[in-house]
Amino acid sequence: MSLLVRSIGELVTNDPSLGDGSALGLVRDAALVVEDGRVAWVGDASHAPATDRVIDAEDGAVIPGFVDSHTHLVFAGDRAGEFAARMAGEPYTGGGIGTTVAATRAASDGELRANLARLRDEALHQGTTTIEIKSGYGLSTADEVRSLRVAREFTAETTFLGAHVVPAEFEGRDDDYVSLVCGEMMKSALPHARWVDVFCERGAFDGDQARAILLAGMGVGLLPRIHANQLTHGPGVQLAVELDAASADHCTHLSDADVDSLAGSTTVATLLPGAEFSTRSPYPDARRLLEAGATVALASDCNPGSSYTTSMPFCVAVAVREMRMTPAEALWAATAGGARALRRPDVGHLGVGAVADLSVLDAASFVHLAYRPGVPLVRTVLLSGEPQ
Repeated sequence: MSLLVRSIGELVTNDPSLGDGSALGLVRDAALVVEDGRVAWVGDASHAPATDRVIDAEDGAVIPGFVDSHTHLVFAGDRAGEFAARMAGEPYTGGGIGTTVAATRAASDGELRANLARLRDEALHQGTTTIEIKSGYGLSTADEVRSLRVAREFTAETTFLGAHVVPAEFEGRDDDYVSLVCGEMMKSALPHARWVDVFCERGAFDGDQARAILLAGMGVGLLPRIHANQLTHGPGVQLAVELDAASADHCTHLSDADVDSLAGSTTVATLLPGAEFSTRSPYPDARRLLEAGATVALASDCNPGSSYTTSMPFCVAVAVREMRMTPAEALWAATAGGARALRRPDVGHLGVGAVADLSVLDAASFVHLAYRPGVPLVRTVLLSGEPQ
């Protein structure tokens, strides 16, 4: 069955060989044809071929589905009280993770699944079509494995984050916990994960511990990514580049050497503006990274403690307003940039051959994602060409 999306006022393809030749590959007065779940044709609406089915975009903009490459969706409970305390002046330290660990361990599989399904549905209806989901709120072998098993029901992009923080029962025995993560826990998690991640930060894991964990994961076939330089300057970004990690996430506190290393590598700098918004912390300097030539992605960092949002349009708007990104740069980062952070050439764009994941906006241009913050502009979402 073939599908025609017609009457597209502005089509963002993220394919510079199409349309206006920009990074967004903008095609005006466009149409798009889907066959077998993939983009089969893109061009001027007047030349569109006949198809079995038709969707009318009503002159709205069409964009690739958002690729949210950093989320923590397997958890129970919330931390609204912690958020209120921060807004009253208490600093964010990351210490509240233990609260979520306790709630997650106490929850049933069904409760974790239901909460994840709710959040995934929120994200989907705001245009997120590809999503990464981490473990990290179990911090025991059994709870990390079940977190990943539940996450795998919703996405192939699952990440083992047993090295989120050291759990309370290992207090004062950090090296013993690292040994557990690198050994029994990782071996048990392996069938359910594609990626390995570590929170390389003061109060979590230092550079040597992070290196050991990532190398252990790589040794059994997991691909590396890392939480780096969020709260302080540290070794995380340099470690990411050294190990050819797909992404270094947060990237808030960067030296000139960090920026140069990212710009000279294939490691994506994934920025998470929801975290800074929700913690009243300094935003990453996206302009500095972009002007140096680094590849930048945007992701939601959805989690109950420091960024409880599933909205990629919100992240786009904040990145434009607070991080000095242009609307075009922010949209590219939230789609093609996220795809690069997941090393997924099949998503994040609408060139011929791409998976037909897209959103029809109730707006004339993608610029409205930042221009009209907080307004639900996603009218229709297609996953592999099927309306959701």
